[in-house]
Amino acid sequence: MAETAQPLSRKGPSTQADYYTLTMWLWIVGIFSLIAAVRVIYQRRSGVCPSKRLLYGKTAIVTGSSAGIGKETAKDLARRGARVILACRNVAKAKRVADDIIGTTGNGQVYVKQLDTSDLNSVRRFAKDIIDNEKQLHILVNNAGMAAPTQKQLTSDGLELTMATNHFGHFLLTNMLLDLLKKSAPSRVVNVSSIAHSFSKNFVVDDLNYEKTPYPGSSASYGHSKLANVLFTVELAERMKDTGVTTNCLHPGFVNTEIFYKHGVKIKRFLIGFLFALMGKDETLGAQTSIHLAVSEEVEKISGEYFADCKISPRSDLGKDRGLAKKLWEVSETLVNLSQEDLNYGRK
Repeated sequence: MAETAQPLSRKGPSTQADYYTLTMWLWIVGIFSLIAAVRVIYQRRSGVCPSKRLLYGKTAIVTGSSAGIGKETAKDLARRGARVILACRNVAKAKRVADDIIGTTGNGQVYVKQLDTSDLNSVRRFAKDIIDNEKQLHILVNNAGMAAPTQKQLTSDGLELTMATNHFGHFLLTNMLLDLLKKSAPSRVVNVSSIAHSFSKNFVVDDLNYEKTPYPGSSASYGHSKLANVLFTVELAERMKDTGVTTNCLHPGFVNTEIFYKHGVKIKRFLIGFLFALMGKDETLGAQTSIHLAVSEEVEKISGEYFADCKISPRSDLGKDRGLAKKLWEVSETLVNLSQEDLNYGRK
């Protein structure tokens, strides 16, 4: 008897494999198309400093300017004609950046001085060098910063590393340079904070080294340090009323910089870095709000505010707490051992 012919399957093994492969590629293309669209929209909505102001005869310091938005901020100020001091931990790296800025802008007044904001002795040496050798200071950009490590680390001064780098060092530096800033008025202090400040739901000012409370991990401790930047700005603005010195802080946006690759769990660093590389601002765009606060005529009389994308932006409730800002200042004075010698150094 002849065998009955069996109908062919609509989806044999190879056809089914092709179907799954096609589906997978469609998903991949769709995801990357969405990421590209988000990136384009985010970057187009990002603020850009509109000021064409020139800075000939002005002196500026940018901490942490050997890479990232600090480098781009310093380059922009140099392009405008300012005398720019790159205050950096890694002097060799900073000198290469200075050479690049000089070559790019044609401004030969770009200098490098060693500063490690996590080391209070380094801060004092740097501040005394500036006071001894600079006749004026118009712009101080407190940009240096680090992402928090996963485990608590203390500096040689006994301070928690993230808070020391992001807050205490700049607190001491700014206080020591206030006289020079006042003498050079109108002058500006720009503090680079982050939207991460708003993630902090509590802030134990009496325990900034996490001696009484457990170390909260990298994300929370970074957020605490960025909240400290905001509160420092609030109190500094109050203390500098009618002196000609203004101060503001900012969120630079989600920027693809090396800060996120140095600390934390490797896979977490990779994922964050990957997302920021795909969707974030580049360093030039990330520096725009710092530049805006340093140079723009629009913010000449504004002080004590928090900016994002070159506009005043809402801050967290904790970031608006004047009492908390005053208390942080007082605690910071104690922890950095701020003395009359620090405040009076260089006075005639």
